[in-house]
Amino acid sequence: MSQRRETSEDGNEMLFDHGAPFFTVTNNDVLALVREWESGGLVAEWKVNLGSFDRVSKKFVNIQQDGMNKKYVGVPGMNSICKALCHQPGVESKFGVGVGRFEWLEDKNLWSVSGLDGQSLGQFNGVVASDKNVVSPRFRDVTGRPPPLDLTFAPDLAVKLEEIPVNPCFALMLAFSEPLSSIPVKGFSFQDSEVLSWAHCDSSKPGRSANSERWVLHSTADYARTVIAQTGLQKPSEATLKKVAEEMFQEFQGTGLSIPLPIFRKAHRWYRRSNITCRLGG
Repeated sequence: MSQRRETSEDGNEMLFDHGAPFFTVTNNDVLALVREWESGGLVAEWKVNLGSFDRVSKKFVNIQQDGMNKKYVGVPGMNSICKALCHQPGVESKFGVGVGRFEWLEDKNLWSVSGLDGQSLGQFNGVVASDKNVVSPRFRDVTGRPPPLDLTFAPDLAVKLEEIPVNPCFALMLAFSEPLSSIPVKGFSFQDSEVLSWAHCDSSKPGRSANSERWVLHSTADYARTVIAQTGLQKPSEATLKKVAEEMFQEFQGTGLSIPLPIFRKAHRWYRRSNITCRLGG
């Protein structure tokens, strides 16, 4: 759950939850933890209506009234949860460090972790990886380096990791000088769009600045795959991102919802993952 800090042409700073817009809780143990976070001001309930937009009929459908499923957001941003976890007692956080290799030490029953420069980062009872690219050949395609984790010793685990779905997505961050009054909900999915899958009003969340109305649009995975097939897996160029921003915004305007020109517009590429956290324990 991430957040991006952007600056408009007039120098104003804006924050966007460009990844997961919110989260819900179904497990009672997790709910107890979330309530602790809520009482401490770390998260808050996002009390809004969500729905879907049918591009064929040009109408909003399946509007879910607030209160049906509680939606939680981090305050003042979705990344506030991760920031808080980094400062928990007993947690030592290191930033700006790239992991180059994980190695299982059979004789010690420990994981040895090394940096990109080969320097040891320590030995641990377990490793939590939040990205399956630590074992994927795609890592070499992008970085020129072998994947940090060689799972030839655990082929069954390698197969399970490869089965985890990872879908590419472009996020378009928009800021408007006035509210988008033609949209009756603060978050909605798109039906029958080959370009857009989701939109939400980021500035409507608790603890966010109200200096402008800020929206985040997510592309469909198919659209993102098409762009990546044309431009490669490397970090998108400014020209590519500008083209993506234009195409996604044109699709947004094509809804017929009277969308004005934004005062800020920028695209970013990320990846949606399902069940991505994998504990590699001894």
